[in-house]
Amino acid sequence: MKAQFFDLKNKVVLVTGAARGIGKEIALALSAQGAHVVFNYRGDDSKAIALKEELEAKGGKATPLKFDITDYAAMTTAIDEFTKNVAPISGLVNNAGISKDTLLLRLKPDEISSIIDTNLKGAMMLTQALSRNFLKAENVSIVNMSSVVGLMGNVSQAAYAASKAGLIGFSKSVAKELASRNVRSNVICPGFIKTDMTETLSDKVKEEYAKSIPLARMAEPSEVADLTCFLLSNASSYITGEVIKIDGGLYI
Repeated sequence: MKAQFFDLKNKVVLVTGAARGIGKEIALALSAQGAHVVFNYRGDDSKAIALKEELEAKGGKATPLKFDITDYAAMTTAIDEFTKNVAPISGLVNNAGISKDTLLLRLKPDEISSIIDTNLKGAMMLTQALSRNFLKAENVSIVNMSSVVGLMGNVSQAAYAASKAGLIGFSKSVAKELASRNVRSNVICPGFIKTDMTETLSDKVKEEYAKSIPLARMAEPSEVADLTCFLLSNASSYITGEVIKIDGGLYI
């Protein structure tokens, strides 16, 4: 049975990277709680409309905004238009991210820039763009999606780990800076999650991964979504600046 967070009903929450994987599961879970989910997209308008309809079928309201989180000008224009003409945004899930596994010896400057720009700088600039709006909203909660790799590091993921570790430092700073305005900021660090990417792995590889996890399985995306809903709700009203692992005990 899913926990029901009644204060999420009609809460306006922006979720980045909601087209697939964890981000989509979060958007669906929020919609089921009756929230107004705002999501960004690039390119195909028809796909954005389809996602909007899918989310609203769950019981909430949905609004697509067309911008890339690495395009600050387009981002601020879309956000300003929405917050001025529709409603203040009181929840933010910085979920959009990319990864490219490359050994340090082969890591190229453009690969570093791409990962940092999306995973860290994009989240920073989006939060900054919304900061003035947050001062006008109520019960604001920011959830930054890092990774257990940001805590423990990993072979061939130096740039990715650095971007996710940076997100933790940024989130803690935001928690301190905006606490006086009742704005909370927390981090989720997922471990191995069942997504499109992990589903391409062979059964043997999945079994090897499971051996390193005390709970001996990968997480369902819905389990990350449930934690996200909790952190966005008033049920977590006294939690800020925290880093919460959801990894089945992988990094104890």
